[in-house]
Amino acid sequence: MRRWEMTGLIATLLLALTLPLYLWQDKQWPVKRPEMAAPTFVGRKACVKCHVREDRLFEKSHHDLAMAVASQETVLGDFDNATFTRQGVTSRFFRKEGKFFVHTEGVGGVMSDFEITHTFGWTPLQQYLVPFPGGRFQCLPLAWDVKKKEWFHLYPDEKIDPGEWLYWTNSAQTWNSMCADCHSTNYKKGYDFKTDSYNHSYSEINVSCEACHGPGSRHVTWAETMQPLDSDNGLIVHTGKMTAREQVELCAFCHSRRSPLGNYAHGKKNLLDTITPRLLDESLYFADGQILDEVYVYNSFIQSKMFDREVRCSDCHDIHSLKLRYEDNQLCLQCHQGDIYDRYQHHFHHKKGDRKAKPIRAADGSILFEVGSGTSCMQCHMPGRVYMGNDYRPDHSMRIPRPDLNSKLETPDACLRCHVDKNRKWSVDFTNKWYGEKRSTHYGSVLDAGRKRLPEAKDKLIKMVENPLYPVLVRATALELLSQYQGSEVMARFKKSLDSEESLIRLTALAFMPEQPLERVKLVVPLLTDPVKGVRIEAARNLTSIPRSELDKNLYEQLDKTLAEFQEILEYSADFADSRMNLGALYIYRGELEMAEAAFKKAIAIDPDLYAAYRNLAVLYSRQQKFDLAEKILLKALALDDTLYDIHYSLGLLLSEKKRYPEAVTHLKIAAAGLPDNARIHYNLGMLLEFMKQIPKAEKYLAKAVAIEPGNMQYLTSLARLYLAEKRLDQAAELAEKMITADPGNPLGRQLFEHIKRSR
Repeated sequence: MRRWEMTGLIATLLLALTLPLYLWQDKQWPVKRPEMAAPTFVGRKACVKCHVREDRLFEKSHHDLAMAVASQETVLGDFDNATFTRQGVTSRFFRKEGKFFVHTEGVGGVMSDFEITHTFGWTPLQQYLVPFPGGRFQCLPLAWDVKKKEWFHLYPDEKIDPGEWLYWTNSAQTWNSMCADCHSTNYKKGYDFKTDSYNHSYSEINVSCEACHGPGSRHVTWAETMQPLDSDNGLIVHTGKMTAREQVELCAFCHSRRSPLGNYAHGKKNLLDTITPRLLDESLYFADGQILDEVYVYNSFIQSKMFDREVRCSDCHDIHSLKLRYEDNQLCLQCHQGDIYDRYQHHFHHKKGDRKAKPIRAADGSILFEVGSGTSCMQCHMPGRVYMGNDYRPDHSMRIPRPDLNSKLETPDACLRCHVDKNRKWSVDFTNKWYGEKRSTHYGSVLDAGRKRLPEAKDKLIKMVENPLYPVLVRATALELLSQYQGSEVMARFKKSLDSEESLIRLTALAFMPEQPLERVKLVVPLLTDPVKGVRIEAARNLTSIPRSELDKNLYEQLDKTLAEFQEILEYSADFADSRMNLGALYIYRGELEMAEAAFKKAIAIDPDLYAAYRNLAVLYSRQQKFDLAEKILLKALALDDTLYDIHYSLGLLLSEKKRYPEAVTHLKIAAAGLPDNARIHYNLGMLLEFMKQIPKAEKYLAKAVAIEPGNMQYLTSLARLYLAEKRLDQAAELAEKMITADPGNPLGRQLFEHIKRSR
């Protein structure tokens, strides 16, 4: 022990004696590293010096050719006075003074000459851009078919009016907002929402190196000096060190249907810091998750078992050339066993060269599918759709063909893509013969029931949201559909979802949480400081439904900070009608009513078919007691489309406010017939009819509301009160019992039941 004590004492003395020397040395070393400038974009040429192989692969890829200045080398279309006629309109493509022009319908449908300044895309089609005032570039709807070498129209069968949003000189075809951020590098939109003009910029016209790797100035400095940097080699995005999910989400900014949260910034840790991806919306996906509209891969792939098993984009695609690593089944056999899956006993189709193999022919005898196509993994597991006229895109959800499920849900059947002379029953019978009739359950059945608002779907949706074995996207979609249902168990699921580790689940819970005014502040406030931008912005937007006076003043600073982020995003995307509409709602919250009115009007001007903007403007006028203006704007919407049942509903409520009750009933009835599953419409119509002393009709609509939402206490109470007033005590008592069952913790049902007992 003495020796250890002596050793410890000597060590302590040595440390004490050397301490002044150490302090003196600290003044000399370590040398403070000079502050590094913010990373900047340096361009592809700076990368080529070291990355020759990658550059050769990248050259002539779809990313390399994503966009270019129109020239003899880049323009593929026929501009030697070629003509194209559609719906009685003949367009002519010609050259003048070395430039490219088209004579076609323009603003207001007037025939004019337009100069084409840029090409857009390369194959299977090439589009062309035309400059317009205000810094705009519009995408011509006439495109060049690279394979057939002919002109075609992107919407061949549609008659698009010059006033419609989709018309080529209007907002739906504006390159600045609809296309540019995914076809160029370091694109800055430069949109001024006050002047409605663009001052865009980009570092490179195409999708170049830094589009994925981020600004490369520090990396170039590192390569030239080999000095260590805080980020190892100076790269913002370390693609070589990425997890599978990180790589897929890096691609997702462009390869998804999404709403950008401002200008793209590299290096964000969470996808929802840069975009808000769409869910499996009915307008975009079939109920089983198959692609319907143009959705750009990401949301399909994250449904797949491949994604769940950490397969990434680069496992199938060369990242620089974008080509498939293999053109045949070998692509899948990188992981899957060929002696199990690449044989007749698995796919039951003959390969090319087999004696029994025959091509699939159309009724006219032409070959639809070549011999052996049924043996291709992609044909069965990645059935695609054609977009933009001739662009075939495989579905990346990589699902097992399920003719039984397709038949039940009326979704695309992979077998019938080739066997066009067959029907659904034929597909089901054959697959049952091959694989047996037993099938695993599929989330498509539950999502389909949820879309139809079937009562039995509620519990299944709750279980789906809870189950981590389902893809996160599917769970978030189930949560959105769950918002249509009532009950304490529904609200409990939403509360729990607010604490989910998955930011998409938290965001969806905020966006679709059922109305709970008393609890909303307590539930939402913690998410104002969420680390993910998309989530905290949704939390702030959620709180705008509560008057500021009802919030704790201690929340003001954080709420205002997050609302400022929200406003910045809305102003960035204010060239979209829905962003203008949301700006209007934000202005209302702040009491800036004139600005709100202007925002709603601009939303309508951008997209006359955004009928929610008409309704919001009418509500604003109504709050200001400008009932005539409110009525006028709703009638304007109905003049465009009389089947807008939501607008009929709003007009009915407005006319009731104006005490024009018979007219109100007319519009509410139209709304109830057009939206038969909307309980609120039936309830409001029933209440109005009761006020008008039309009791039998009132009972009919109130009973309908209860039938749709049997757990809604407001509807149950109103119908029970009607029965009490009519002395129909048995029916009132039956409703009181339902109230007790629906919400045991609410004393109202028991109080009503006791009152009925005393009244008998």
